[in-house]
This record gives sequence, structure tokens and C-alpha cells, in this order.
Amino acid sequence: MIIKGKATSLDIAHLAGVSQPTVSRALRGSPSVNPETRKKILAIARELNYKVDKNASNLRAQQSGTLALLFFEDPTPDDSLINPFFHSMLGSITRACARRGFDLLVSFQQLSTNWHADFEDSHKADGIILLGYGDYLEAESKLQQLVAQGTHFVRWGAALPGEPGVSIGCDNFQGGQDVGAHLLARGRRKIAFLGHASDHYPEFFERWRGYAGALRKARLKPDPALQVDAITTEQAGYEAAQALLARGRPFDAVFAASDLIALGAMKALREAGLRIPEDVAVAGFDDIALASFTQPGLSTVQQDTRLAGEVLVDSLIGLIRGEPVESRKLPAKLVPRGSTGAG
Repeated sequence: MIIKGKATSLDIAHLAGVSQPTVSRALRGSPSVNPETRKKILAIARELNYKVDKNASNLRAQQSGTLALLFFEDPTPDDSLINPFFHSMLGSITRACARRGFDLLVSFQQLSTNWHADFEDSHKADGIILLGYGDYLEAESKLQQLVAQGTHFVRWGAALPGEPGVSIGCDNFQGGQDVGAHLLARGRRKIAFLGHASDHYPEFFERWRGYAGALRKARLKPDPALQVDAITTEQAGYEAAQALLARGRPFDAVFAASDLIALGAMKALREAGLRIPEDVAVAGFDDIALASFTQPGLSTVQQDTRLAGEVLVDSLIGLIRGEPVESRKLPAKLVPRGSTGAG
């Protein structure tokens, strides 16, 4: 390769067979680049007599005063592809940033893209807030890479031990336990659960664990035949309820892992001729705006989105400033309504 004029980091990247951000990290001694690759990049840089632009480097090192909020696509009936629960989160995060003197850069990312590297060396923002990531086990490697790169980030999710980075989330276990106890107190004994109950979806799994704990406390065993996987969409809730009905196993209540799943399930139950709550009580989780406007109103668990926005922003700013920041669970609040006979 013949270099005309002054060599650039892109030239080094081409010769080394790596990305330009990898060259940038290697030249500044980042531990995220393995020693063999770093040695190769430094050798090529010396051969090309490449000199780092100190002025540009110093400019990149300065903080931008901007935080990035990354949404990830969710299947929705409209074109937004954003879970309605995150709409209120967006408002609270925006206000929290404004009060602290930070601009907010909102970016919509597809799960298939290389989102974990998009802000790594661009310096568009000083840190990242992640909302939603689909299957956790599929996203975990990207989260681990963010940690390895030294990227400042926090995410909304299950705040569990051993997870990469800082997670802020509600107490999903307590919320699930409260729903289970509420349904039991309403005289329900055969309670179905609609939503994934595995490590792939930690928040749903914690809600299931809480509900199962409430059943065991009442000396009842969760029935595997009354659990149906579902992602957080109305269509998934509708199909999960249909699958539950097709199994022919009697049930007198449904705990849906999200309000959207609950709304879809209510439609399927009504189509099957079942009355809510007389025949089947239904409860959800999230307390989205639509929950109080259904007929009957949907019993659910409220997540404090105002507090969540404040904690997410404060935690990220703390990381940027080099302060110790830990994952945190926020309280969840049961909101009983007519769908469980409480209205």
C-alpha cells in the first residue's frame, strides 16, 4: 500500500486489518486491545512515521456535556417500535439531564447493529443509558465489551449480582410477590403466569420467582402447565392466553409479566367467553398509561419512572466523575383495580 501524504489512523487500520477505533485505543494504550494486536499496530505506526495529533487527542478527551440514551426496537402495533413503558422513562430522563446541565442525545438502535461500539470513540457523549436489550443472554457479550472498553454506561434492567456494569431496576421479585399475594387474597388458587421465566429475560424471571414464592408461602405449588412464554407485546399476550386455554388446565387468575401481555390476554379471554374478573382475574406489571383506562381497569405493579430517570442520570454522572456507583433496586407498588375485583 502506497501512502500519499500524511498517514492517518485509517491507513494503519487498513494495513493491520482492524477497525479505526481499535487503532485509536491501541495508540492510547487501552487495555481492551490485546497485546499482540497492539504491538502490530504500533509497528505499522512507526513504519508510516505516524504522529498522533495531540490537539485532536486532547479535544476528544474533553467531556462533551452530553449523555446518550439508546432505545432498542420492540415489536409494537404502531411504527414507534418503542415499548410504551419507556415513553414515560424518556420524559423523566430528559428532565433529569436538564436539571443537571447535561444535553441528551437520543438514539434509536436495532438489536442487530453493533450498538455497543457506536459511542466508544466517537465522543458524541460522555456516557450511555441503555433502555431495553431483548434477550439478555444474547446482549450480555456486548455489555461485557462495554465494561472492557471502559465505557461509562448504566442500564435499566434487573439489578442482580454478577451482571456487567451498573443496572438500575425496580424490585421485580417483590412486585411479583405482591401480585401473587393479592390474587391469593382475592380467593384465587390456580394462577397462571404469562411471560418468560428464564435467565433470558431476568426481569420477567424475577417477577415469576416472586409470584411462585407467594404461592409456596400459601402452601401451593406453581403449575408448569399454567406458565406460557411471551415477550412484552399485546399480540404475544393474546397468543399466550390462547395457548393457555388450549391446554385445558383450569385456572382462575392470570399474572402477566407486563401490562402489554395482560391487555392481549384480556382480549383472548373475552373472546373465549370468560368474564374479567368474575371468571378470571388478571394482573399486569408496569402501570402504563393505558392500564387505568381498560374495562375493567387493570391491576398492576407501578414502577416509579420519575425516580428511575433521576437515579439513572445520577448514576451515570457518578461513573463519568469516577465515583463509586452500585446497581440499585427501586421500590415497586401494587395498584389494585377492577381486573382483579379490587375496583
